[in-house]
Amino acid sequence: MKRKETKRVADAAQDLPHLDNPVVVAFKWVEPNMRRDVDNIAFAHKFILDGLVSAGVLKGDSRKYVIGLQDEFTQPDPDNPRVEITIMEV
Repeated sequence: MKRKETKRVADAAQDLPHLDNPVVVAFKWVEPNMRRDVDNIAFAHKFILDGLVSAGVLKGDSRKYVIGLQDEFTQPDPDNPRVEITIMEV
C-alpha cells in the first residue's frame, strides 16, 4: 500500500514547483464518513511526504526540510473524499 500511495502522490505532484526552503505542510482530511479515528487517517503523512520527495517538490522529509505538520479533519463528504495539501515555505 505504501508504494502504491507514494507513487500516486508523486505522479500528482510532478508539475508542482521544487522548494528549497523548510516548509510546513498542512493537511485537510475529508473522509467519506466518520468511521476511522484521526490517528488512522493521519498515518498517511508518510506516504504523502515521501511522494513529494519522490517528485522533487521537497528535498527531503527530515526535520531539516519539514519543520511542521498541521492537520484539519473536516465533516465527511461521501461524494468527494480527499486530502487537500498546502505547503508553506518558511
